[in-house]
Amino acid sequence: MNPKVDAFLTDASAWKAEMQCLRNIVSGCALEEDFKWGVPCYCYNNSNVVLIHSFKNYCAILFVKGALMNDAKKILVQQSENTQASRQIRFTSLKEIASQEADIKAYIYEAIEIEKAGLKVDFKQSKDLTFVDELQHKLDADAAFNASFMALTPGRQRAYNLFFSDPKQSATRISRIEKSTSRILKGKGLYDCVCGLSKKMPSCDGSHKSFKQND
Repeated sequence: MNPKVDAFLTDASAWKAEMQCLRNIVSGCALEEDFKWGVPCYCYNNSNVVLIHSFKNYCAILFVKGALMNDAKKILVQQSENTQASRQIRFTSLKEIASQEADIKAYIYEAIEIEKAGLKVDFKQSKDLTFVDELQHKLDADAAFNASFMALTPGRQRAYNLFFSDPKQSATRISRIEKSTSRILKGKGLYDCVCGLSKKMPSCDGSHKSFKQND
């Protein structure tokens, strides 16, 4: 068990019991537990296979290459029409998780087999944009990042692409991409509020500056 996941679940304000239950199920499927992008992540040979995350109305287990799965039970959810690779199974109660435990495990093992076989999702890039090389490399190398970026609206994609391509130095472009990764994985645009204090949601109005920094 990863101590960062322990802390994440301890501090969770919603869906704590449900996410712990999902953790117990996933942890029994021979995957390595890690903590990436602010959520529990489970890997096979250092490749991301499954994530556990929560939203306002549900918690979910996300399969990074869910688009390649058979989905025999028809329970996988595509987060948006722009989401190409990942798929979720959503839950709203412990009872719901318990009733589907066998199916959850079967889907996890199928996802592992997909990873073992080295299968790749054939991503279709936005026709309107030519991504800066460093961003294209990130999209090609990180399936979870690709899925999240492609789920953004075209306007948000364009804003990020312009922001990433502006610096002259490749190292600076890479740094901007890495610093923006957590926002993108949360479905946030470059100028979207992430602190929840903005009075102009979803845009940021600078209210985060009122936070007092503790040394």
